[in-house]
Amino acid sequence: MKIVLQNLTKRYPNRNKKIKEDVIAVNNFNFEIPDGQLIGLLGPSGCGKSTTLNMICGLEKPTSGKIFFGDDDVTDLPPENRGVGMVFQSYALYPHLTVLQNIMFPMENLKGKDKMTKEAMRARAEEAARMVQIDQLLERKPSELSGGQQQRVAIARALVKVPRVLLLDEPLSNLDARLRLQTREEIRRIQRETGVTTVFVTHDQEEAMSISDLIVVMEAGVVQQIAKPQLVYEDPINIFVAKFLGTPPINVFEGEVKNGIVYIGGDAIIKAEPDSSWKEGAPDAAPGAALKDGPVTIGIRPEGFDPEKDGELQCGLTAVEVMGRDTSIVATNAHAANGSIRTIVNTEELAEVSGETVNFRIKPSRIYLFDHETGARVRCRFTPLR
Repeated sequence: MKIVLQNLTKRYPNRNKKIKEDVIAVNNFNFEIPDGQLIGLLGPSGCGKSTTLNMICGLEKPTSGKIFFGDDDVTDLPPENRGVGMVFQSYALYPHLTVLQNIMFPMENLKGKDKMTKEAMRARAEEAARMVQIDQLLERKPSELSGGQQQRVAIARALVKVPRVLLLDEPLSNLDARLRLQTREEIRRIQRETGVTTVFVTHDQEEAMSISDLIVVMEAGVVQQIAKPQLVYEDPINIFVAKFLGTPPINVFEGEVKNGIVYIGGDAIIKAEPDSSWKEGAPDAAPGAALKDGPVTIGIRPEGFDPEKDGELQCGLTAVEVMGRDTSIVATNAHAANGSIRTIVNTEELAEVSGETVNFRIKPSRIYLFDHETGARVRCRFTPLR
């Protein structure tokens, strides 16, 4: 079931009486979610991702715009008639009911032609429990389950309705790191087995990148970029997207371009030339800024630094942290956004680094330029100085 969002907008009255303008939670959202895919809605708290999800499921009514499930306009359809399965951040299980009873509960409210016998409800509930691998826990109460098991019960409860669309609102936030990893793998497996169109809301970029077919990055109610996870990481449309994705985060510098050379302070680090073909991953409305001489914001991914004695960028050495396969070099630079940078280098390829300074050569594939004022990506390609 494809989902089409047309000019979807949600406004709320401003509670600050001194400000007359409404608060815009979602601003003119246009997107077609392909049938059978898992879409990650990604962004910081307050960006409008949960509001978008609530409008899709019918808990919130759009101020303007349309929502279609396939060819059906569901904008004004009540939530119970949309065929949506919803999994919330809190598990919302009934503590006095067993796992089986919790899973069966949505089916007990079906009426008319959809009404089911107890035998049919039990069979479907047991099938959903097997799918999420909790079929051995059907007689337990929620208090006897771990957090991951409770979340699986919530997912099974959403699946027994055989939903046209599955919506997940930060379902892993209450789990510890290991359980988050296991549960997100289960969500991906279940989604592939069922083929149900799924929208997954999260503020965790690692979660979104690991299981999504497409990522929608939002900020302040506005869609910033829609693309495959790796493309969003490798070709961010603006400085916000570049900073939001990546662990450790991208290193940001204030620099300038002079005669096709990119400078950080007095260090000439790389050549840049216009690239009129660059637009992949970018919305048509924001194809990027043109390369020109003047101040720029420079972003370099942690893996974009090669420590070399004659490297173009000189930094102060703070620490060398060996993390098994990788080594992190922490350094300082007066032109870095917060004064320090963090790089990731393959431990096996790293020569000894010591002393008070360290020099880096910058990899052309891991450096980005952004307009100093707007933050838009500058269309250019890079080549080493030598």
